[in-house]
Amino acid sequence: MAITHIVLFQFKQNAAVEAIHNACKQMLSLKDRCLDPSTRKPYIQSASGGRDNSPEGAQGGITHAFIVEFATEADRDFYVTRDSVHQEFVKSLDGLLERAQVVDFTPGIL
Repeated sequence: MAITHIVLFQFKQNAAVEAIHNACKQMLSLKDRCLDPSTRKPYIQSASGGRDNSPEGAQGGITHAFIVEFATEADRDFYVTRDSVHQEFVKSLDGLLERAQVVDFTPGIL
């Protein structure tokens, strides 16, 4: 079953605009850079996201949101635990983030 992976970032207030922009570009580029170890083809089905622009004021400090979709739970698990490209990206965020939140769900499973 498909898995939707939601990633929410709150960048530190003193983070440089260029560093934030680069981190966001890198996050979105994971779709093409994360490769299945067997097929050597991208396994992320889709990725989108960007800077918050909600007028509701309920963001709780979150500044950016991303949605990554995987075909299977196994693909998501590989991404989170073993994909070296993803792990390097996570390390690159060190010092930039105030906090990060991740929520995953299977569409239609309530």
